[in-house]
Amino acid sequence: MDRKALAGRDYIETLDWSLEEVEEALAVAAELKSKFQGNEPHRLLPDRTLFMLFLDKSTRTRNAFEAGMTQLGGHAHYLDAEKTQVAHGESPKDLGIILSRYGHGIAIRHDLIPYEGNAYMRDVARHADVPVINLQCDVDHPTQTLADLMTLRERRGRDLNGLRVAVSWAYAPSYAKPLSVPQGLAALFPRFGMDVVIAHPPGFRLMAEVMKRAEEVAAEGRGSISYVEDMDEAFRDADVVYPKSWGNLDLFTNEAEALALSSNYRDWICDGRRMSLARRDALYMHCLPADRGYEVTDEVIDGPRSVVYDEAENRLHTGKALLSLTMGGYV
Repeated sequence: MDRKALAGRDYIETLDWSLEEVEEALAVAAELKSKFQGNEPHRLLPDRTLFMLFLDKSTRTRNAFEAGMTQLGGHAHYLDAEKTQVAHGESPKDLGIILSRYGHGIAIRHDLIPYEGNAYMRDVARHADVPVINLQCDVDHPTQTLADLMTLRERRGRDLNGLRVAVSWAYAPSYAKPLSVPQGLAALFPRFGMDVVIAHPPGFRLMAEVMKRAEEVAAEGRGSISYVEDMDEAFRDADVVYPKSWGNLDLFTNEAEALALSSNYRDWICDGRRMSLARRDALYMHCLPADRGYEVTDEVIDGPRSVVYDEAENRLHTGKALLSLTMGGYV
């Protein structure tokens, strides 16, 4: 496709982009990764400015996009929402209009409050004259899942049809984590022919309306989505395992109660025994940070089947692809 056609486009959910457009992003990511590894300059966005508004903490996302903008020849401004007027109620309309006049792109992380983050981003996008990129919301984590897909392609080739991917809840005591990663994987992977099996204990359901949309598009790539309430069952004969904690949808305003509920399922951990249920060459994936000793054992995350650092690295390359395409790097 013509890369110029993606200039000015928002990237809020992977479902907003056609398969052809996602494929183009992956192709650009591969090209930019090769240039980066070869120390070949690729200043596709000289003198461009990206505003990055964070309403939650970040390590990989912030650094991937900040470094990425520098490597593309532009600059990324980090905005801690608590230190902006957003904390005092500045409207999405005013934010979108003003930042559009100051720069060339807006990126937002707003992921900890169900039914707020995605709506907020789309409100900003309605009023912005520059592309808006979702750095994780309550519904999707579309920059992470694109990097996950790139990693699978590198490890398993372009044809991922029939790959069994176990996306399982796992126990973590740290905080009630967003639902956006498992939902985002379910929305993207089946479009590329994968069979996603989602496992979680009772009470840790995902957003029904989000999963309904994911199921509707799964047939587009001849993939599927199924559900079980047994981690072992999900892992059995899996080609890929992605155990990841997420919070209770009904208890996000009561984190203490949510964590108390999750503590009933401390045995939902990815360990050597569970990996033995999967195929011998099954890959272990995680968006990081993983709660070591709770979500996963060191034996697994540091083992030969773990690709977590490849995923993290690919956050840089897919991020740069999205920036260069949406912010006019090919115009």
